[in-house]
Amino acid sequence: MEWIAPLLIVLASMAAMEWVAWASHKYIMHGFGWAWHRDHHEPHDKLLEKNDLYGLVGAVMSISMFAVGSPLVMGENAWWPGTWIGLGILGYGIIYTLIHDGLVHQRYFRWVPKRGYAKRLVQAHKLHHATIGKEGGVSFGFVLARDPAKLKAELKRQREAGIAVVRESAGG
Repeated sequence: MEWIAPLLIVLASMAAMEWVAWASHKYIMHGFGWAWHRDHHEPHDKLLEKNDLYGLVGAVMSISMFAVGSPLVMGENAWWPGTWIGLGILGYGIIYTLIHDGLVHQRYFRWVPKRGYAKRLVQAHKLHHATIGKEGGVSFGFVLARDPAKLKAELKRQREAGIAVVRESAGG
């Protein structure tokens, strides 16, 4: 039974990371961190993007929590949940990489889902990329995706309010 608390910490950390990802995507990547994120929204033929630096930020968060939880690093000041939080952040990073970079942007494999939640994820993220520039936009999360019809309606509202410039092909 001593595995229940660590498992719950890992799962809670993974769930919390979706909120951290959403908030940092909306307020950092589309804010003062746009210089790193911009190339992700522009066509290019490079293997890597400046935006990939955000993956290193996530890795530093995970490694830091592993260190905080490690008696080898922290001695008697080690905080045992740190290891499990670090594992949760790592797990989220793996899921993010497979879904966002792999499925949505097809950087690792080619598969276009025809139905189900995978199709919804792809549609939601394509609608995120429907805006030109960092202003406005929808669907800042990476694993949870709102209904594409609601996202299109929000894009239309933003365009009409002058909040965002929406690409014509986006259907907003």
